[in-house]
Amino acid sequence: MKTIYAALALSVASAAFSQKTLEKVEPAFWWKGMKNPELQLLVYGKDIANHEITLSDGIQIKGVQKVENPNYVFITVNTGEINVPKFSINIKKGKKNLASYMYELKQREPNSANRESFTSKDVMYLIMPDRFANGDEKNDSKPELTEKVDRSLPNGRHGGDLRGIINNLDYIQNLGATAVWLTPVNEDNEKVYSYHGYAQTDLYTIDARYGTNEEYKSLSHELNKRNMKLVMDYVTNHWGTSHWMIRNLPTKDWIHWFKDGDEGFKRSNYKTTTQLDTNASDIDKKYALDGWFDKTMPDINQNNPLVLKYLTQNAIWWIEYAGLGGFRVDTYPYNDKEAMAKWAKAITDEYPKFNIVGETWLYTAGQISAWQKNSKTGEAAGYNSNLPSVMDFMLFADMPKAFKEKESWNTGMIKIYDSFTSDFLYPDINNVLVFFENHDTERWNEIFNADPQAYKMGLAMISTVRGIPQIYYGSEIGMRGDKNKGGDADIRRDFPGGWKSDKQNAFNPSEQTAEQKEFFQFTSKLLNWRKGKEVIHNGKTKNYVPQDGIFTYFRYNEKESVMVIVNNNEKDQTLDLKRFEESLNGFSKGKDVISGKELTIQNSVMVPAKTPLIIELEK
Repeated sequence: MKTIYAALALSVASAAFSQKTLEKVEPAFWWKGMKNPELQLLVYGKDIANHEITLSDGIQIKGVQKVENPNYVFITVNTGEINVPKFSINIKKGKKNLASYMYELKQREPNSANRESFTSKDVMYLIMPDRFANGDEKNDSKPELTEKVDRSLPNGRHGGDLRGIINNLDYIQNLGATAVWLTPVNEDNEKVYSYHGYAQTDLYTIDARYGTNEEYKSLSHELNKRNMKLVMDYVTNHWGTSHWMIRNLPTKDWIHWFKDGDEGFKRSNYKTTTQLDTNASDIDKKYALDGWFDKTMPDINQNNPLVLKYLTQNAIWWIEYAGLGGFRVDTYPYNDKEAMAKWAKAITDEYPKFNIVGETWLYTAGQISAWQKNSKTGEAAGYNSNLPSVMDFMLFADMPKAFKEKESWNTGMIKIYDSFTSDFLYPDINNVLVFFENHDTERWNEIFNADPQAYKMGLAMISTVRGIPQIYYGSEIGMRGDKNKGGDADIRRDFPGGWKSDKQNAFNPSEQTAEQKEFFQFTSKLLNWRKGKEVIHNGKTKNYVPQDGIFTYFRYNEKESVMVIVNNNEKDQTLDLKRFEESLNGFSKGKDVISGKELTIQNSVMVPAKTPLIIELEK
C-alpha cells in the first residue's frame, strides 16, 4: 500500500512510474460528428509538462492544463474544426521532436446517436463473467496480470471469459433474456480477489483474462444481431490501488484521502441516505461520500473537473466503440451527486435514448425515487440527478419477507402491495429495475431451499409488474449459494458446464436434471411470452389488497388485460372473483400463460398452493 501514499504526496519518486517521453494518450482515438465537439486529451509521459505540445495540419489546441504532476498534460481540441481523419500530436523540446502520436477521428456508425437502449420491454440477464463459462483456456492467466486462474480458490480467478459468453448466447436467448449485464470486465490487476472487477486498473482496456477489446465489441455485435443489448457495469466511485493513474496521481485531489486516516484511508460509513437528507450533518455526509469501500479501492473525486471529464469521455468512448445498449452504474449515491448529474446529462445529451440505471441501494421509495431524473422527491431535496433509471431495492427487500412471513395485518403479502403503493413517487415507474437477487445478495434459491414454487412466484412477479425485470445467472436452473456461510464466492458459483472438465453441462437442456428442467422451462416459457406483451411492458396496473395470502393484480391497456394471482398459501385456494368485477368486466374466459389451459372466468378460479397464475383475459 505504500506506493499509493507516495503517489498521494506526489513525491519526486513518481517519475519512476513513467520512463518514456510519451507513454499514453487517452482516449486513444475519438469520433467525428459528436454533439459535443470538445475533446479533452490526457497526454502522459515523463516530465511531459516541461515540453511543448503541438498538433499537425495547422490544428489549434484550444486549451492546455498542466497539473501538480509534471507527467501529465490535459489538452483540449475542437473536433468540429478538424477536417482531417488523422493528425499528429507532437512532443517538442525546442526544435527537436521528442515523440509523436498519430491521433484518429473515426466515422461514427449510422444512427449511433439514436441507438436503442434497454427499456421495460427487456429482461436483463446478469452475469459474473469469471464464473459463467471458460471459452478460451489460453487466456486463463496472463504474465502481465498478477492473479492467476485457480478454481480451487473460492475467491480466486476461475477462468470464465467473453468467449464463454459468446459461445452460450443461444442459451441466453432461448431463456428469453433480451439484455445482458456483465459485472465489470475492464482490467482489474489487484493481487487477489480481482475476479469481481470492481477495482479497475485500466478504464480503456478489457482484462486480458476475459479477452480483448475486440472480443468485447464482438459480444455486443453478436447480441445486437439477435436484437439483444449489452449493458456495461460502469464504476465511477472507485478504482483499484493498482490503477496506473492511482500509482502516479495527476493531482492530489484526484481521489479522496484523509490526513487523520490510516495512511489516507477511512472507510465509508455507507449511510448514503445523508446525500439527500436536508438535516444531515456535514461530517456524516463526508464519510458517506468520501470514505473508501476498502483500502484496495481509492475513492474517486468526481468534483474535480478533470476527473469528471475523464469519466464522461470514457463512458461515451465505450458506448461508441462497443455499440453498448446501456449502463448499470455501481454504488451511485456514493458519488458526488452534482457531478454525477452532469455526467448523466452529458451522456444522455449525446444519446437521447440511452438508458442508465443506478445502483440505488436504499430501502424506501422516497429515497430511491429521489435519484431518478425529474423526481419530485429529489426536487424537494434540491436535486435533479438526470439519471433515467433506478433499482427497486424496496421491492427486493420486501419480497422474501412477504413470502416467508405469517399473514397478518402488516406482515406477509401485504408488504409487496405496500411497495407498490409508493409508485406515484417515481417520475417514470416503468423505467425501474425490479429483481429479487443479484451478485451481492443472498441467492433466492438459498433463501427458499431450492423450492421451485417459491422461485416461480418470485419470477412471475418481477416479470409481470411494472419496470424492467433482472434475473441472475444460474437461478433459472436452481443454483444456490449461502452468502452468510460462504461469503460472496458462494453466491457466485461456477455455472455447471462452463468448463470442459465439468461433469454436467446445464447449458444443454438435454443434460439438465429433472430439478433444473423445472426451473429452466418455467423461466423460458414466461420470459419468451413476455417479449411480445406490450400490456406488460407499458400497461397500467390495478392492485387489489392481498387477502388470505393471495395477491391479485391486473396489467391492462385499451387492447388487452392480464390477471396475475399469487397464492402464497400451503394449500390450494378457490378465489371468489366477485371482488374483481371492475377489472373483469367484459371478460368471460382466459388462458393460463404457463400451461396454456383455457379457463372460464365466472364465479371463481382455483389457484394451486404456492403458485402464481398468469391469465391472459379474453372476451
